[in-house]
Amino acid sequence: MFTVRQIEESDIEKIAALEQQIFPDGWSHEAVRDTYRQDNSVLFGAFDSGKLIGYLIVYYVLDEGEIARIAVEKGSRRQGAAGHMLLKLENFCEEKGITKLMLEVRESNEAAAAFYKDYGFEEDGIRKGYYADPAEDAVLMSRRLGR
Repeated sequence: MFTVRQIEESDIEKIAALEQQIFPDGWSHEAVRDTYRQDNSVLFGAFDSGKLIGYLIVYYVLDEGEIARIAVEKGSRRQGAAGHMLLKLENFCEEKGITKLMLEVRESNEAAAAFYKDYGFEEDGIRKGYYADPAEDAVLMSRRLGR
């Protein structure tokens, strides 16, 4: 079984490595490190026997948060890690007074969109040409917390 906790600086390299494996436009080690060091960001990781298998990156300002990344390595998907990270994020949001979460998802990523809908996110619109490599529109989604 896995555990979820806030990311520590020693985890940054592992996140950057997963970024390169999972995303065609993966963030560099420096980008992950810079995000980690920002006052308005929080990163959570899912660990299986001490090994990082997934992570969640969120930026927040006042009462709104934006999920920038949520990812689980291919061999560990559909086992609940992403859902557990979202639950940890909800607890964090409650502590910080964050009442709305937002995100973008590739229009073709039907599995991710279905996952977000299962967790109460609703479609808000389309952002044309948001993604590159390959070029694609983004579906904007959001969820109110604390209802």
